[in-house]
Formats: sequence, C-alpha cells, structure tokens
Amino acid sequence: MLQQLETWIRALIRWAGYQPNRDLSGWVLLVSAVLLGLAVDLVVTQVIRFVNRRRSFKTLLLLRTHVRWAFWVFVPSLFFLLATNIQSARFLRRHPVADKSAEVLFLVASTWLAVQLLKFGELFLIRQYDTTQDVNLSQRKFVTQVRFARRILAIGVVIIGTSLLLISFQGSRKVGLSVLTSAGVVSVLIGFAAQKTLANLLAGVQIAFNQQIRLDDAVVVEKEWGRIEEINLTSVIVRLWDRRRLILPITYFVETPFENWTRSDASITGAVFLYLDYNVPVDKIREKARELTEANPLWSGDSFAVQVTDTQPTCIVVRVLVSARDAPSAFDLRCYLREQLIAFVRDEYPQSLPQTRLMLSEELKPKA
Repeated sequence: MLQQLETWIRALIRWAGYQPNRDLSGWVLLVSAVLLGLAVDLVVTQVIRFVNRRRSFKTLLLLRTHVRWAFWVFVPSLFFLLATNIQSARFLRRHPVADKSAEVLFLVASTWLAVQLLKFGELFLIRQYDTTQDVNLSQRKFVTQVRFARRILAIGVVIIGTSLLLISFQGSRKVGLSVLTSAGVVSVLIGFAAQKTLANLLAGVQIAFNQQIRLDDAVVVEKEWGRIEEINLTSVIVRLWDRRRLILPITYFVETPFENWTRSDASITGAVFLYLDYNVPVDKIREKARELTEANPLWSGDSFAVQVTDTQPTCIVVRVLVSARDAPSAFDLRCYLREQLIAFVRDEYPQSLPQTRLMLSEELKPKA
C-alpha cells in the first residue's frame, strides 16, 4: 500500500514537471494530507450547513458555535500525523521537525477539541433548563453541578494535554511525567504554592454536591441582598440588587454564615409595621389589609396575619404578615400594602395617627 502510494506521488511530481526524489515525495505526501484534512472539514461543514437550512437543529447550531474552529484544526492535524507515521524512516531522520511538528499540532488540536466538546456537552445538557425562576430549584441544582463538572474535566484535559506535550520533548520529559503522575519536586512546590486554590477547588466540589448555593439563588452576603450569577472554580460572583457585582472566594460559602432565601423553597413571608395611636380600630385595619392582600396577585395565599406586636408610650405597633412566591414579589407586596394602609388610616382615621406626629404638626404651624 505504501509503495503504491509512493508510486502515485512520483507520477504526480513528474506530471508537474519536476524530478521526483525521496524528500520531495515526502513533502508532497505531507502537504496532500493537510489538504485532504481541509477538504474533509469543508465537506462536513457544508453537509451540516445544508441540513441546518432544511431544518434548524439547536444541537448543530451549538456544534457550529463552539466546536467548528477546533474541528477545522483537528482534522488536518490528524491527517498530518498519519502521513508522518507512514513516511520512510530516512525521510524522518532527515527532517525530524516534520515528525515533531505533527505530534505537537495533534496534541494541541486534540486538547482544544476536547475542551470545546465539554463546553458543547454542558450547553447540550442544560439547553432546556430555565434558571431564572426561583421555583425551578431542581433545575438550578442540575445546572450548577453540570457546569462545575465541566470545569473540573476541562482542567483535567488541559493538564493531561500539557503533560503529554512536555513528554514529547526530550528535555522536558521528566517535568511532563511529574505533572502527569503528580509526583516529584515540581508537583510538591506547585501544591504548596496553590494551597488556597486547592482549598477553593475542594470547597467548590462541596458546594456542587451539597448545594449550599445554586445559580440564581437569592442570598444575603456581607449585609447585601443579591443573586448568585456565577459559580467558578475559585470564586462566586453575586449580582446585587442595584446591579453591582460582589466577588467572593468560594470558601466564603463554606466557612462563613450567610442567608439563602431560595435554599429549599423560594416562597417567603414579609412583614409590614405600622405605628398607630391607641385609638385605632385594629379590626378595621385587619379587614382592609385582608381585602388589599386578597386582591393582589403577588400574594401566594399561604399566610396572612394582622397583629398588635408591641406597645410604646405614644403608639402601638401593628404588624401585617403576608407571603409571596419569591423575595422580589414579597418586597413589592409589602410596599403596596404599606402605601395603601397608610392612605387608608390617613383618610378614614386621621385621629389615629401617633400623638408625636400630631404634636410635631402643631409645633410647625405658624403662630398668629
């Protein structure tokens, strides 16, 4: 087979008007292998484009977006490596750079393709999951685990690819073996230098499986309310309510207490406090609050209560408890009830305002 291939190459060289020799035949074979790989890339790309025109597939769109360029490099590098393997030993001795270039290019292209395929696999698995809704707890849990697993596997692929690349060179072979087997002085020094990174990595594993936090969880950290926007290998990005980003080490969520408002259930109970005079008819306040709550679609219907929770020298404290399906809905519902109940008391029972408020109003009136 190899002799027949060499005969065809020599005939092609003669047809082009050149005198065939072993070196020229070898280089023609290598160039032909690369061109054949590019032709395969072109055919596969055109087939996918034709299929996508007739019927759109999200899977093909993801492949085209994330894997296309890595695939375009991988196939020619594979054909180039195969061509060097069928070359004569004499040609490889005369041109060792061709053999070494084939190995290096194939390792780099394979690593790149594997990382991109992991990214494609992640997006393929979570393509139908909606993490923007608080009620989708199981979906957000699955997405968090898939993304963390993809990052861990990608790091492993890069480490293996880098190690194999170092092994392919005679001068760095020991370093490559040390990295690959996690042994030797180099790996020990790296381990000491990366203690915090390893701690963050282990904390990330714990979070991924114990689920202290998930993507889009509503949390209170450092006295700030926000949502989990990203969970990286060493850090967590919290999108605060005013669109600021709070970046915390991932170990923070393992070592420091924090509030997770959507840990097992997104529903929450909110409170509205009113400071009113002793003469206020609490029953009327309760009736109005129930009427307003039942008419508002933000109320989840789980809990409702109006109680006098405290007494002070000048007023009583009336607490209105209402439930909502999530924290933003609870906040909006509380603001609505607060505004409407204040207006109700002001219009229907102005004498029930706290006496301190009335005294302050009297003092601010202009004297005759």
